[in-house]
Formats: sequence, structure tokens, C-alpha cells
Amino acid sequence: MAKDNQIRLPSGQGGLTRFSDEFKSRIELSPKAVMILVFVVLLLVLILHQIGGRIFN
Repeated sequence: MAKDNQIRLPSGQGGLTRFSDEFKSRIELSPKAVMILVFVVLLLVLILHQIGGRIFN
């Protein structure tokens, strides 16, 4: 009876596929450096919103 009801299940990896496990980026940034960069860009955008209309108009 069990041979009549054969069900094929996917492999046991849960559908996860691994891509390039050994890839090393040329640019390594610490989380602190990323936060500082985001803060600088945010300040630049805010400054341009305040005085950019007078400069570029």
C-alpha cells in the first residue's frame, strides 16, 4: 500500500540556495563608518533643502 502512494518531497534545505559562500568584498566598512556616512548624507540633504533654493535658483 505504501508503494502506491509515493510522494516526492523537496530536499531538506528548506528551499535555501547558497550563492558564492567564499566571496570577499574589496571594500570593508564597519557599521560605525556606515552610520557616520548616512548621518553626513542626511545633513547634506537637510542643508540643501534649507539653502539650496537660494543657491540654485
